[in-house]
Amino acid sequence: MNPTIPPLSHIRAISLDLDDTLWPIGPIMQRAEQALRNWLQDHAPGAGALFAQPEWMDQARAKARDSLVERPHDFSAMRLAMIGNALAQADEDVALAEPAFEVFFAARQQVTLFDDAHETLDFLSQRYPLAALTNGNADVHRVGLGGFFQCAVSAQESGIAKPDPRIFWHTAERLQVPTDTVLHVGDDAALDVLGARAAGMQCVWLNRSGAAWNHPGPAPWTVSSLRELVHHFQA
Repeated sequence: MNPTIPPLSHIRAISLDLDDTLWPIGPIMQRAEQALRNWLQDHAPGAGALFAQPEWMDQARAKARDSLVERPHDFSAMRLAMIGNALAQADEDVALAEPAFEVFFAARQQVTLFDDAHETLDFLSQRYPLAALTNGNADVHRVGLGGFFQCAVSAQESGIAKPDPRIFWHTAERLQVPTDTVLHVGDDAALDVLGARAAGMQCVWLNRSGAAWNHPGPAPWTVSSLRELVHHFQA
């Protein structure tokens, strides 16, 4: 057996990243941004005009980040702050920030799964307890995948983000298994693979693009699709 592939007998639970692992995040964020701009154009056109300016967006994002130094991983709070700042700058009703954010957040949950994601979750969830582990603010229940997961852990909720090993340890605690018996699956070599390794988890790199391994340590167990991962468990 390839030494980077852990024996199945050593795996008692699986954690999975969400964005760019179960669905591509780029198109989702583009649609969510557009939904927010459309809503603002109808209800607060001055703020909508600001959100249409890339330079203003960069500055507003930095300002929101600076105002949330105690919650650097709370992307929802950051987005809400950006909307509130735009409304205030445009001299429009800041009470519109909450409904505007909900338009954005609802669109952010409208994901289009990779074609191998649903069958993989169905297969794995019948054999192992699963955890969603994300730095983003996707909600697996609003996405419609909550039934596959025993728990969901986010940087926003825990105040810790990958690759910090503490978020992986917290996930193992939620799964109620030793950390070294959890297999983490994710697309980001630094956040997912190096983070899981630092925490003492087993890991598999979902490398859909065929990128080279350019990070410390040996190349991890690597699959080009979730379907390839399932085939290993079926072997």
